[in-house]
Amino acid sequence: MKTKAAFFSNQPASLDMVYGNGRKDRLAEFCDLYPVIISAENFDAHVPNLRSVEVIFSTWGMPTLNATQLAKLPSLKAVFYAAGSVKFFAEPFLRKQVLVISAWAANAVPVAEFTVSQILLATKGYFRNIRDCTTPEGHKNAFVGVGNYGTTIALLGAGMIGRKVIEQLAPLHLNVLVFEPFLSVEDAAKLGIEKVTLEEAFARGHVVSNHLANVPETKGLLRALHFQALPENGVFLNTGRGATVIESDLVTVLEQRPDLTALLDVTDPEPPLADSAFYRLPNVFLSSHIAGSIGGEVNRMADTVIEEFLAWQNGKPLRYEATLGMLATMA
Repeated sequence: MKTKAAFFSNQPASLDMVYGNGRKDRLAEFCDLYPVIISAENFDAHVPNLRSVEVIFSTWGMPTLNATQLAKLPSLKAVFYAAGSVKFFAEPFLRKQVLVISAWAANAVPVAEFTVSQILLATKGYFRNIRDCTTPEGHKNAFVGVGNYGTTIALLGAGMIGRKVIEQLAPLHLNVLVFEPFLSVEDAAKLGIEKVTLEEAFARGHVVSNHLANVPETKGLLRALHFQALPENGVFLNTGRGATVIESDLVTVLEQRPDLTALLDVTDPEPPLADSAFYRLPNVFLSSHIAGSIGGEVNRMADTVIEEFLAWQNGKPLRYEATLGMLATMA
């Protein structure tokens, strides 16, 4: 008999995109899918028909449900979330002993690819070089970077994304430092990296790439003294969270030190306010939060949760199950 399942999302367009290109059809082979997408708005109207639902499939736009609402889903055993962090919705499910499985590893892949691409361009001096090459005279004397052999790269955070970056940098001849309080020196050695303090990361890293989780302890953690410590012609790359940066401090240091470059895929707020200095500073390169899964990359997340669902259905170990303990350090 097929597993009774339902799609939950406040963003049906996101659901259709992530589970598109045949993913919904594949799930229908194994699941008796409820015909309506459940949202916060229609939950009460449909909940009498959902008592036998064992599995929820979702992605961006997952409704948050409280304990009272979950009590109306007595058969629910697992939530398969085809996106990254489950921090905003998972706790009530986990406290009710409902499994929560996320595609955070799949979403980490494009972020890591984007990060490594920018690191390699940054060490070549690409971002300053293209600024210089806008005039004939500038082109003759354009900035050239340090290159990608023996250069020191510092990563802030060694969660799923940070580890993917480490993995992708491993074949290259780079010296990788990592600031990560939860990483032991022994585990760092196994990864082929050096564990350092936050201050060391900024003082030694030609490129410093931020992957810190967005938790209260990291809010505003990165400030002027860190950016001032960057080596000459250093680069700060942020694909993590804008809230970890005191952005006014970053602006001040970038104004004082035009040799530095900031590559910001995330800001706080997002997008920056209309009068933000990020728009006018020549050594700031903004992008619109494109590091994560976009286009066909989103289907990788659906593929991941479908694989996890089939493993769960067949009693096999799960790879990407979230736990209550993980929520404290999750982005």
